[in-house]
Amino acid sequence: MYPKEYLYTKEHEWIKKDGSQAVVGITIYAQKQLGDIVFVELPQPGKNYEAGKPFGSVESVKAVSEIYAPVSMEVVAVNNDVVQRPELINEDAHDKGWLIKIKVNNEADLEGLLSAEEYEELISQDQH
Repeated sequence: MYPKEYLYTKEHEWIKKDGSQAVVGITIYAQKQLGDIVFVELPQPGKNYEAGKPFGSVESVKAVSEIYAPVSMEVVAVNNDVVQRPELINEDAHDKGWLIKIKVNNEADLEGLLSAEEYEELISQDQH
């Protein structure tokens, strides 16, 4: 269920490295916990964030949750399709429901992220 080529955070974001840039979204597990997502707030391109700091939020019928920077990053693009249709996150969290494209400011931050296997282990513990 969780693509092997992605990296994951304990806060349930995923990151897919693509050359000098990366794509960031929230995981299938996170969107299932939230329920129907009705609003997404994302930053403007050009903003910089430190790893672990909130950069946006998703609002569902259950709650509002912050989204955290998986690495130190600069936002280079925003998925306007998700802003217009937040339900894309529920429909396809790991592809069409991506949130932002980033430039990774510190490559060493990637080493602290979880593999797909480690992430699946983490969420299996949450479910017990």
